[in-house]
Amino acid sequence: MTIFANPYRGRGLPADAAVEPGSVESDPAAARALFLRCPKAAETPLLDRPDLAARLGIGALHLKDERGRMGLGSFKALGAAHAIAKRAEARGGRLDGEVIVTASAGNHGLSVAAGAAAFGAEAVIFVAETVPEAFAERLRARGARVVRRGAIYEEAMAAASEAAAREDWFLLSDSSWTGYAAPARDVMEGYLIMAAEAAEAIPAPPTHLFLQAGVGGLAAAVAAHARRIWGAGPVITVVEPAFAPALLESVRAGRPAVAPGPVSIMGRLDCKEPSHLALAALARDADLFMTVTEAEAEGAARALGEAGLPTTPSGGAGFAGLEAAARAGAAGLGPESRALVFLSEGPEDA
Repeated sequence: MTIFANPYRGRGLPADAAVEPGSVESDPAAARALFLRCPKAAETPLLDRPDLAARLGIGALHLKDERGRMGLGSFKALGAAHAIAKRAEARGGRLDGEVIVTASAGNHGLSVAAGAAAFGAEAVIFVAETVPEAFAERLRARGARVVRRGAIYEEAMAAASEAAAREDWFLLSDSSWTGYAAPARDVMEGYLIMAAEAAEAIPAPPTHLFLQAGVGGLAAAVAAHARRIWGAGPVITVVEPAFAPALLESVRAGRPAVAPGPVSIMGRLDCKEPSHLALAALARDADLFMTVTEAEAEGAARALGEAGLPTTPSGGAGFAGLEAAARAGAAGLGPESRALVFLSEGPEDA
């Protein structure tokens, strides 16, 4: 475990940080209005687990359970599907004949596939060679065409971008970079829905949030909404794999940075470059950035499974960060702390 205090908290990255301009929305109203038109729209539960809180030595623990979201098994169901619905609404309600392309480690691709099918478009999903074939099969089952390219997510995304430019397809990434921001912003806007649901269901404002991050979309959206409604109060910690600390290293550098490393068992978080929009928002809103080791993530997933909450090391990474920080007496955790974490996906075989 490594913990790094954010030197830019409350003010954001320096003016010369070379991030793509844009902002992360904090108001969920527009996203919720669009979401409620979906036949599968349903709120996911917020779980109160005093047993796990006692084990960690804190006062309360609430887990926002995204494992059953819209039948897709992940919070990502809210992202790309929202962006596609928003695009369809602007074009009269349908996207017949359009091809939507992206790269994914699985869950974002499922949301793209489901959203494209709902509005008459075709989905083409590029995945790296390290993505499990089980995820590729789930994408195909949703009607997507799967293309394997590259050894890591970033190489798959580069191939998707090249295909979009060559074929005149619509590129829908959940990340942002120089020259590309608006579609990723629409994806992140969808994640505000779960943040708002959690905030409305929790009995008292949390003192701590531990938010897992790959490119940073989930963490940035939840943190933005948390600051909107709870102000400076909660300590917000962003949790990344030790093998892919792209946000931590970017904040340390004061600009977007590449953080190469081995392949992580936290496959959905194994992103070596941050989303520019997410990085800029988290540099303003997050208090701490931390990494968890492979063993810590695996142990947290096992503990959650034993507690009747089966998930993956990616899905339980926020809990892994909380557990590691509690064990180390870090992040200001103590007997009166009230923590909020997100179970972002179900188990691999779900």
